[in-house]
Amino acid sequence: MKLNIRAQTAQNQHNNSPIVLVHGLFGSLDNLGVLARDLVNDHNIIQVDMRNHGLSPREPVMNYPAMAQDLVDTLDARQIDKATFIGHSMGGKAVMALTALAPDRIDKLVAIDIAPVDYHVRRHDEIFAAINAVSESDAQTRQQAAAIMRQHLNEEGVIQFLLKSFVDGEWRFNVPVLWDQYPHIVGWEKIPAWDHPALFIPGGNSPYVSEQYRDDYWHNFHRHGRM
Repeated sequence: MKLNIRAQTAQNQHNNSPIVLVHGLFGSLDNLGVLARDLVNDHNIIQVDMRNHGLSPREPVMNYPAMAQDLVDTLDARQIDKATFIGHSMGGKAVMALTALAPDRIDKLVAIDIAPVDYHVRRHDEIFAAINAVSESDAQTRQQAAAIMRQHLNEEGVIQFLLKSFVDGEWRFNVPVLWDQYPHIVGWEKIPAWDHPALFIPGGNSPYVSEQYRDDYWHNFHRHGRM
């Protein structure tokens, strides 16, 4: 499935591979905009809305093989043979899944704040409660939605992040599907080891990247992976 994208052309002549930026859960193609601005000098940049997010199509399936296939289909639509992929959180897992589906389409891989593991933990139920409370209300503005969300969430940064996807009284992510498919989003199926450059960037004080997952990194990216 072809994804909604924002494409930018490199400002300088180059022979570098294009860079595809892949956002995380509840995000959109805007989320990695700072990276896009920093990298567009020397690389063509493609920012994607993942399925069931932003302006990309809605689908009932939300697992990593499907998300990886979407990335392949999006490359095909742009007639791009190979790219460097930078994925954050859910996007990082989608990029790692791509190493199993279409390893020849990846030049380099960067995964931010995520490990190739099944987390077995629900960390977003309060967020879903806040989102659903807004959906069930008559809120039309972000200010109205924020007031409702503060009854469920204490972190203002999280509220403001989510509100980026609240437009004209509606969420731009597909809440019912994300809820239904959440076990697939936090889950992970083992994939073959990938023998090419990979960089893993942990978040500060993140529960998603820790020493306990180091063996999982090295199992899948043992020769060229770096953290």
